[in-house]
Amino acid sequence: MIDYELLEGEVIGTEEQYYMEVQHAINGGVAWSFQGSYGRAMMDAIRSGRCMLGHTRHTDYYGNVIPSRDDVEEGTKGSYEYVLNMMGADWADVMGGLK
Repeated sequence: MIDYELLEGEVIGTEEQYYMEVQHAINGGVAWSFQGSYGRAMMDAIRSGRCMLGHTRHTDYYGNVIPSRDDVEEGTKGSYEYVLNMMGADWADVMGGLK
């Protein structure tokens, strides 16, 4: 279950807790059906290398296909390797292991 209060900043958590919730939202696909600010926050997390794309493809509110982390080339934004290069092995392993 996603902690929406943490995502919205209504409760304070660590950086790792916040990005773990973001990764859960990305993995579950709900990130792409949220209002615009949520989708932008998820994409910012992916661009910064703190989160990766989900395990499976999803479709956003507008019908656009969001690729899975396996659909993108290794080392590019959204891949496990990109997170590994940006944040290190420990971070990438935590984010990559979330369901």
